[in-house]
Amino acid sequence: MQLFYTPELTPDTKNYTFSKEESKHIVRVLRKKEDDILHITNGKGYIFSAQITIADQKNCIVAIQSFEFQKQKSYRLHLAVAPTKMNDRYEWFLEKATEIGIDTITPIICDRSERKVIKADRYEKIIQSATKQSLNAYFPKLKPAISFSNFISTHKDEQLFIAHCEENQKLSLKQVLQIQKDVTILIGPEGDFSLKEIELALSNNYIPVTLGDTRLRTETAAVVACHSVAFMNGE
Repeated sequence: MQLFYTPELTPDTKNYTFSKEESKHIVRVLRKKEDDILHITNGKGYIFSAQITIADQKNCIVAIQSFEFQKQKSYRLHLAVAPTKMNDRYEWFLEKATEIGIDTITPIICDRSERKVIKADRYEKIIQSATKQSLNAYFPKLKPAISFSNFISTHKDEQLFIAHCEENQKLSLKQVLQIQKDVTILIGPEGDFSLKEIELALSNNYIPVTLGDTRLRTETAAVVACHSVAFMNGE
């Protein structure tokens, strides 16, 4: 099944006209014709079945036939991840974490961050594409980039973890994670979090954790954290 994304759709929608760009893709590229059935999500839990009534490259129109609602997971996962020096590595993380099942992503700017500017529009497109690829009816939320200290001071959650590489006492994420509860995990830049940042996190009730016996790249650590939480929750 191929999934299209249209945030404007609601259970009350009867007919919908795709944008010129999407209409061209549907009719010219995918060669869809009148009476063909499309599946569309609004990114808010609904998947709609729609029949093409007008197969026009500039204005493809569909009639909504039915819809179903996908129940949300039993937990919410928020990863706050420092942008990587090489932008394509961060994009890889966004794609894979979306496929696995992340809910919220916040780029955090840290003391040792080498990249402090993100490409939000491009990141959103990657998230949309990965969501459609994985047939997920919920789109992860990409929040604006924020400084580490501001994130720590304003963000609260049921479970708070920081994954860092300093040689002090840490527990495995699998040892301390409570299933079916919302969780936030901090992942630092290539040079890791500074000692000052780690201390600030610990003073704000973040629990230090390890994601394994080997040292991981930022983007790998983020994907491992995402998969670990999903696996332990049975998702």
